[in-house]
Amino acid sequence: MDRDVCLIVNPRAGAGRAAARLPQVEAALRERGLRFRVERTTSLEHARELGRSARDAGEVAATLGGDGLAGAVAGELRGGEVPLAVLPGGRGNDFCRKLGIPQDPVAACDIIAAGSVRAVDVALAGDRSYLGIASAGFDSDVQEIVNGTRLKLGAAVYVYGTLRALGGWRPARWTVTVDGEAAEFSGYSVAVANSGMFGGGMRYVPGASLDDGMLDVVFVAEAPKRHFLASLPKAFKGTHVDDPNFSVRRGREVSFRADRAFAVYADGDPIADLPCTITVAPRALRVLAP
Repeated sequence: MDRDVCLIVNPRAGAGRAAARLPQVEAALRERGLRFRVERTTSLEHARELGRSARDAGEVAATLGGDGLAGAVAGELRGGEVPLAVLPGGRGNDFCRKLGIPQDPVAACDIIAAGSVRAVDVALAGDRSYLGIASAGFDSDVQEIVNGTRLKLGAAVYVYGTLRALGGWRPARWTVTVDGEAAEFSGYSVAVANSGMFGGGMRYVPGASLDDGMLDVVFVAEAPKRHFLASLPKAFKGTHVDDPNFSVRRGREVSFRADRAFAVYADGDPIADLPCTITVAPRALRVLAP
């Protein structure tokens, strides 16, 4: 690809994995004849600034970090011609999984050099963008534990967070409106999916498409904790969708709230508080994919 690359790195991603692999990634980019500069982020807001800088310079904006970093930069590229490239450097790397990008960041450099440009949807919660799944409720409690632990568990940290959160969990009462049609239920969580994957490989919404201009809205209804826990391994295969406590609706605008306060997390980072409205920008992002 005859275009300069701005490599935006979160050195803290993946418990330091991104920083540790950076020298190898730089060597791989040189081997492929790519011109690039490296920018290290200090925050998601700083990452957005770097994304705007790459966009204005006409550079490929390549991220080396987690899904949250990719989503933040994607928001700045939305609606433009500058493509996003994603190198896996976080704990989950679910956007890479969805696109079929290798989980080794060095191997993924091939996508920057020779990948195809694909147009994908971007989900928006106010002025915050994401590429994977935004959720609240039980998932909020899990993510707070995940973000707060110093244990180096890799993607297994999400299973750890689930087990920790389940003990003190009590159901919430939800009101969800999808394209103007409201529903109420009692249960664990509401999730609004763009890619359909999260949690380090969970095929949470196996039927979700990145380029259909729709959001998949997941309702996880009240069920015994033992039943909920037993269904967790099925989520990695996508077979949990047969559970009667799990249901999906589809739409272009989703508003949801609960009977108590929750933060809405998307791709590992808090993006809003309830009540929250999420919309979709169809095929608004150009991304390099296999």
